[in-house]
Amino acid sequence: METRRRSVLKAVIWNVIGLVTMGIVGLIATGSLALGGKLALVNTVLGLTMYVIYERVWAGIRWGRAHG
Repeated sequence: METRRRSVLKAVIWNVIGLVTMGIVGLIATGSLALGGKLALVNTVLGLTMYVIYERVWAGIRWGRAHG
């Protein structure tokens, strides 16, 4: 079973990658660094929250795991 700390660290690293990517996409889409950055930040906060919840739910599901 994965620890909560590991799940959170994985989520944070993944979301930093997403923040940078979405910041670039937001800048290209809007032409504004400020607006693109705000959109990327909102996306990152929501994505991080949902990812942590998703990972923790799956950590508690035994289906599909090899035991032994």
